[in-house]
Amino acid sequence: MNKNDISVRLGFVLLPQFAMGAFAAFADLLGLLDAQTDTAGPCAWEVVADTLIPVRSASGIQVVPTDLLGDPLRFDYVVVVGGPLLPAADAGPALLAWLRQAARGGRHLAGLCNGVHTLARAGVLSGHRVCVGGDQYRDFVDRFPAIPPERIVIDRPAVFDRRRITCVGGAAVTDVAVRILRRHLPEADVRRALRCLQIDADGARGGQIQPPPPGVPADSPPALRRAALVIEQYAGQIPSLDELAGRLGLSARQLQRLFRQHLNTTPQAYARRVRLRQAAWMLRHTDKAIAAIASDCGFADAAHMGRVFRAEHGMAPGAWRRAGAENTV
Repeated sequence: MNKNDISVRLGFVLLPQFAMGAFAAFADLLGLLDAQTDTAGPCAWEVVADTLIPVRSASGIQVVPTDLLGDPLRFDYVVVVGGPLLPAADAGPALLAWLRQAARGGRHLAGLCNGVHTLARAGVLSGHRVCVGGDQYRDFVDRFPAIPPERIVIDRPAVFDRRRITCVGGAAVTDVAVRILRRHLPEADVRRALRCLQIDADGARGGQIQPPPPGVPADSPPALRRAALVIEQYAGQIPSLDELAGRLGLSARQLQRLFRQHLNTTPQAYARRVRLRQAAWMLRHTDKAIAAIASDCGFADAAHMGRVFRAEHGMAPGAWRRAGAENTV
């Protein structure tokens, strides 16, 4: 097999503190696909960076890039592998410019874990739906206000939108890798590689849901978990009961029954708790004015938030903020 027989070319960019499992999900599949042929494999892939200094993963294992960034158009897919936590520092200008060049050249760009932050920083996600981890949603919105909240997805672990792929990590990375490879390689070859890895070839087809928010059991019905994630995302402008139920393919009565049966509450009461939880977090972790927090969290005004907050926590929002500051001194 010569280079003209290669079906797909992938370039991996590993960010500091990247998730080794996310990288390995691709690498294991690619390695097995190569091993199934007698000569050169059907996939060509490299780890590239602006230097050849080893990159340390979140687990401490280091990976040495195989090449410098060079021409991004030599790849069909550029996969930016980040880690599970918010990025400690922004990507450098050389990498951001390289990603923009890849986007202009029509290449597919994938952001895994917090790699989505790097794609957003490069400005290559405009007009696309973006998958963000529910626990990072609020920070992502604050960092990238140019991306409309309605384009941000937190009730699924991965989103394919034309030439942009975003994934929160975990087991969903394998589904992303499989979906990409199935575009370019024979189905029989992909299934054989999955069997070698003891992965259900039929199960690796997406349709998963992100982990639910705090207080929602992981084994609760998928519709309930999705509803809770949507409420978390749109805490400041939660859809009406009918709109939320319609989005999930349920009737309002069915949705109410799910909340009562599994959470012993109503969707409206759950939404109110989410607003209060997010307001409490913003009071402790941001310097936003209380009126701005009230608006962000869907309260009519600061006075409305103050009444509800005091009834829940036994103190006014300002006192809550001051108490948090004193505890960190």
